Amino acid sequence: MNNDPTILAAKAGAKARYDGVVTPHRSCGIALAETFGRTTAPYQALRRGGITGCGECGAVVGGRLVLGELLGDPDPAGPVSPPLRGAMVNFEAKLKGRVDRGEAQGGDLICNTLTAQFPDFRGPERAAFCAQIVSEVAALVAEVVVEQGHTVTVTPVAADEA
Repeated sequence: MNNDPTILAAKAGAKARYDGVVTPHRSCGIALAETFGRTTAPYQALRRGGITGCGECGAVVGGRLVLGELLGDPDPAGPVSPPLRGAMVNFEAKLKGRVDRGEAQGGDLICNTLTAQFPDFRGPERAAFCAQIVSEVAALVAEVVVEQGHTVTVTPVAADEA
């Protein structure tokens, strides 16, 4: 486990936002966006794997999008920036070993595949499982940004976030 304070803050901040104990619950994508100070509206589409559950885990997709926002070329016609390419290669290489799939069959990261192991989607077991994924992806995002030699700002969690 990396003990870098920024990485630990990202992990804790995303988990707190997703858990809904300190602050009202956020979806996985929005928890990632807020943790890294990004605009949340587009991340709403990541809830439950693209709303239908048929898409890839919103935390994983959100992690990729945050990396793009933090390290991508701001010129829409520009090439992929070397820092973004490095971070994405690193993120994807580490992702499979870092995301706990529990008893999920198939080995993919599709939301419905990951959550099918829980009879009650709204139950505490599934929520805790997804909170762990969200927090691990946030830590991984911070880690790969730092490993690219960049700084990342983690937005603190405020009890009155709404």
